[in-house]
Amino acid sequence: MRHDRPPLRRQRGAALLLLLVVLGLGASSFLISMFSQPKGDWRRQALTRAALGDAREALIGYAIVHRRLPRPAISALDGRESTQPCAGEAGCTGWLPWTTLGLTPGDGWNKLLRYSVSPEFANGNLDTAVEATKTVLDRLNDGTVFYRVGSANCRYDDRCAAAVILASGRRLGTSINGIEQADASTDNQDEQANQDAVREFMARADTDDVRAIGGSFGNVVGWVPLQLIRTRIRATAPNPNLPR
Repeated sequence: MRHDRPPLRRQRGAALLLLLVVLGLGASSFLISMFSQPKGDWRRQALTRAALGDAREALIGYAIVHRRLPRPAISALDGRESTQPCAGEAGCTGWLPWTTLGLTPGDGWNKLLRYSVSPEFANGNLDTAVEATKTVLDRLNDGTVFYRVGSANCRYDDRCAAAVILASGRRLGTSINGIEQADASTDNQDEQANQDAVREFMARADTDDVRAIGGSFGNVVGWVPLQLIRTRIRATAPNPNLPR
């Protein structure tokens, strides 16, 4: 006896195949939309966060080898660390010394990363230096400022950061060619404050909303926790109990 209707198993197989094709096309469209815009802010942000991560690891590696953190770069065009001790918070704030750290200069916008290091850790020995001085702020939804890292009194707060790394984002900043970007924005007060900051830095969620308290914001801020440095140093210290 013949049946004109195909077997149920064949119908299910065809339906499953169709579903896989649809899912595959959807996934392909999603990936294409993500990666087909090399100039989009999404990619620039991703590159910037990667650059900050590389910088933090390089700074920790430098600290392990030299028992101190590097000083800022000589200039916007010379990525070697300054040969002169930096005096005070302002003197220990400048450009990340990318050449000394073996890094490619710049973030996702091809702008130099700013770098601010606690004076004791740049000029002294991490084994004896006691005070990290950098703090990172944030804002609640109502605009209230709070400390994300550290507090107002770093001398008694070991949560303060040993160093801060700042990417300017799409506004402000200085290009890898040493050219300062002109910015006519007047609605990005927190960004402008970050450009002059030497101790307290603002790290907010990215927004183009000019009505937000502190204005629009596109900076990306990274930091090097003091405890992380000391943990890495202890982990790499030679064990005196092991045979030589």
